[in-house]
Amino acid sequence: MNVARIAALIAKDLAELRRSPAIFVPGVLTGLATVAYPFMIAIVIPYFAGERLSDSSDFEIAAEMYRTAPEARALTAEGAIQAAIFGWALTLLVGLTTVTGAMSVAAHSVIGEKQARALEPLLATPLRTSELLAAKVIGAAIPGVALMAASFALYVMLAAIFAEPGVWRTLLTLRSLGLVIVLGPLAALVGLQLAVCASARTNDARSAQQMGALFLLIPIAALQVAQFAGGFVLTPAVVAAMAAVLVAVNLVIMRLAIRVFDRESILTRWK
Repeated sequence: MNVARIAALIAKDLAELRRSPAIFVPGVLTGLATVAYPFMIAIVIPYFAGERLSDSSDFEIAAEMYRTAPEARALTAEGAIQAAIFGWALTLLVGLTTVTGAMSVAAHSVIGEKQARALEPLLATPLRTSELLAAKVIGAAIPGVALMAASFALYVMLAAIFAEPGVWRTLLTLRSLGLVIVLGPLAALVGLQLAVCASARTNDARSAQQMGALFLLIPIAALQVAQFAGGFVLTPAVVAAMAAVLVAVNLVIMRLAIRVFDRESILTRWK
């Protein structure tokens, strides 16, 4: 693949996105919502209820789990429970924010160009299908990952301000950074490749978004439930194993995407 051509196409797509800021609204709202909800559970509701989380038997498992973790041994019982809640919610923040932000861009990156009659001239150039798909996927992933990184930075900052002392440090462990730096982008790439392929076959951006998002949101929700139930713990080893699986899945989908993307059909039969 020609890296220079891919970089040029990515730069073009990012420049066009700056003229359509409304595309980022769903991702921004999702990021703010996923940042806010664990603070509602861990800080706002206990404050107005006048009862600490450590006084409730419902959080005994969380307290025990995090009191035995090296990064939480110096925390108070209340801080350990807050760290558990923030750690569990981090999965949702990384997954939903990255997927929502990137998926909004991915579907429009092909369908928007089809509707503007800008995709056909691009397909008529010597640009290879693999180069086109790589540019579209990476160009959509960059805003999604940037939004997720900004949301994570806000998350840590608010934890440092409002949570128990030391809780924010538990969000900067190898496990948490692995979620943010590795798993989030890899998971987004899976959905993005599916969305770009779907957008090549349809003129409906919403359908393309739903196809990519559905593939990821169900596993994210299942992982969230498993963590809250106490039956699944995301250790660094588990994060590394999940990353390896996502790399393999991305490679398989990439090969399928090149076969599915019918540039001749787009050139000759799209109306």
